[in-house]
Amino acid sequence: MHIQEITTVHELKRFVSFQYALYRDNHYWVPPPYTDEVNSLRKDKNPAFDFCDVKCWMAEKDGKIVGRIAGIINKRYNEKWNVKTARFGWFDFIDDAEISSALLNTVEQWAKANGMTSLHGPLGFSDMDGEGALVEGFEEVSTLGSLYNYPYYPQHIEQAGYVKDADWIEYEVTMHGVLNEEIQRIAEIVLKRNNLRVLRVKKAKEILPYGKEIFQLLNSAYKDLYGFVELSDKQIDLYIKQYFGFILPEYVPIVLDSSGAIVAFGITMPSMSRAFQKNKGRLLPFGFLHVLRALKQNTRADLYLTAVRPDMQNKGINAILMHEVNKVFVKNRIEKVETNRELESNSKVQAQWKYFDKRQHKRRRSYKKVLT
Repeated sequence: MHIQEITTVHELKRFVSFQYALYRDNHYWVPPPYTDEVNSLRKDKNPAFDFCDVKCWMAEKDGKIVGRIAGIINKRYNEKWNVKTARFGWFDFIDDAEISSALLNTVEQWAKANGMTSLHGPLGFSDMDGEGALVEGFEEVSTLGSLYNYPYYPQHIEQAGYVKDADWIEYEVTMHGVLNEEIQRIAEIVLKRNNLRVLRVKKAKEILPYGKEIFQLLNSAYKDLYGFVELSDKQIDLYIKQYFGFILPEYVPIVLDSSGAIVAFGITMPSMSRAFQKNKGRLLPFGFLHVLRALKQNTRADLYLTAVRPDMQNKGINAILMHEVNKVFVKNRIEKVETNRELESNSKVQAQWKYFDKRQHKRRRSYKKVLT
């Protein structure tokens, strides 16, 4: 077994493909878009490289790839929080402790050589990447954009000397085909009291002019959350180009104030889990047909991003967003909703699910190790 640093695009494609081979027969893993995975780790494609030092390695044994890992030093994160920490991500491996510990040790030595005093992960470049090793919910279907891993991962990471740094929990919410009257009542009061309105559009291109403002609001609302680094203008432009062509306007409620500025937004979508399991992470040549079908015919939905402008928080604005998406879910006969990850310490977010039938079905963890 030997560890090889990734230095060419060809090697990077092998690095990315390993995950697809490792989980080929797994019924719960959702393949991420292959091209996006490759581009995320290319310096000429991902603007996060402007402020991140990145190295990738893969482990080979008997001519086969048996593991992989990426190391990231996010300089903006370290400056913001006044720390010297590195991140590990894209961490996958067969059930062999020799391999997992060798990969982690490789990143640790690289981090120490660059003056870092700790290592945490699994994390990506930003909150827009998957983060956290799954520690509960291995027999629950994953969601697009979330990490999935086999049950042996946490044990390997902990055996290598890592301890819990932060947990995210996730809920599955059951919809009953009717609007929640209490949420509707609160939403109507909050709209009137604060002189707000909900943006009404019919086409995705009508939301594009609000794209930058949406991500700027995200930066201000999320700035104090664990692991968050404000997105740069280049990253914002990339995400708008990458994702806004797929959004369904009715699934993206936007609340405006009297001046037309965004107060809050929510980004939800019909679930893409089964679609990407069927197309195996490839949109071409015909994989996009599964995506189009999922957009039109679906009984499940995913919540991706929700943010309220800091000066308008604690005023019930979330009720407006919840009421708007509830109307869409009822209209489109959505039966189950995945909340995706929310920090277990974020009691405000979790409190909003008290109006629904829910089950906490997944937990994921970011680990940390002090480097000595």
